[in-house]
Amino acid sequence: MAPGSPPPARVLLADDQPDVLLALRLLLKGEGFQTEAVTSPSEILRAAAANRYDLILMDLNYTRDTTSGAEGLDLLTQLKSFPDPPPAVVMTAWSSIDLAVEAMRRGAVDFVTKPWDNARLVSTLHKNISLRQGSSGRDELAIAKKVQGKLFPQVMPSLKTLEYAGMCVEAGSVGGDYYDFLNLSRGRLGLVLADVCGKGMAAALLMANLQATLRSHCQSAPEDWAAVMHSVNTLFYESTAPEHFATAFIADYNDDLRTLQYINCGHNPPVVLRADGTLERLNPTALVVGAFRRFTCRTAQTRLGAGDWVVMFSDGIVEAQSEYSGMYGEERLVEVVRRNAGGTVQGMLGAVRESLDGFASPAGRDDWTLLAARGM
Repeated sequence: MAPGSPPPARVLLADDQPDVLLALRLLLKGEGFQTEAVTSPSEILRAAAANRYDLILMDLNYTRDTTSGAEGLDLLTQLKSFPDPPPAVVMTAWSSIDLAVEAMRRGAVDFVTKPWDNARLVSTLHKNISLRQGSSGRDELAIAKKVQGKLFPQVMPSLKTLEYAGMCVEAGSVGGDYYDFLNLSRGRLGLVLADVCGKGMAAALLMANLQATLRSHCQSAPEDWAAVMHSVNTLFYESTAPEHFATAFIADYNDDLRTLQYINCGHNPPVVLRADGTLERLNPTALVVGAFRRFTCRTAQTRLGAGDWVVMFSDGIVEAQSEYSGMYGEERLVEVVRRNAGGTVQGMLGAVRESLDGFASPAGRDDWTLLAARGM
């Protein structure tokens, strides 16, 4: 350490998995942090009482169970009673807005999901160490918005035959639209767009429930997507009220074969614009998710050649353009896609976003969510 330079930040790492702790220690050592590691709630409390840390990075689940986060929430409550407690950033593989909001109510300053992105994790630690923020007086919706932003995909696997990107513009502080990119296995990418009925916090909580369910079922890179969606429907149906449901489009892209295997659960049919100018729509192949105990579902498949586009969108985009453009919203969207088919996927997202500006005030519209992918 150079003369006059500040000492390295001290971070207490807490997780019950030794390999996770080792990975974190190696990462943070290379970034100039000084770290200590513990593996149980009692060790966290002893270490925090005996030493001064600039930040605690802690898991929410230890030995009691695997998903509730109850031990971590209890720890946050106890740490909050310490004199001048260090800021705590919590991390868990089970992403849910309600759990994150509760953690931040109990004193956590930020939330990280596993697997983490190294650059984002380091940035989060630097930011919260410098700010030394507490949790008093923060608005619940502002907290939920911050957390929900982290639930959208943070890492995008690189493919040799597909360029892709997504955007979501919520109508309020939080919303019920959801998109995801799933790294299924080498050369396979999952693309998900879902729209939970309703708006605001209730829809956001349902969205987080659906996202966690889908992610947990997709960790083993499934081959039988119909079976996956049957299980997802059962879990969603049993954990929500009868009037709550979601439309969803789930696709499995094979980078080597250029095939797009998909299930459309009552969602707006994505548009496929071929390089030769022909248009196809990926129509529904299943019922909406969570509305009925008995669920019918089948998979379908298409292929994306070089220069082919597939554009997936939520009904908020169609509704906005239908009401304000003087033509049916999907026709307006197709017009925008055709006009910008020679550009990049980021350019396509920007063009659609620009076509929506001014069509509706946030209070009067639904969420706008779009995924665009182009064969290379």
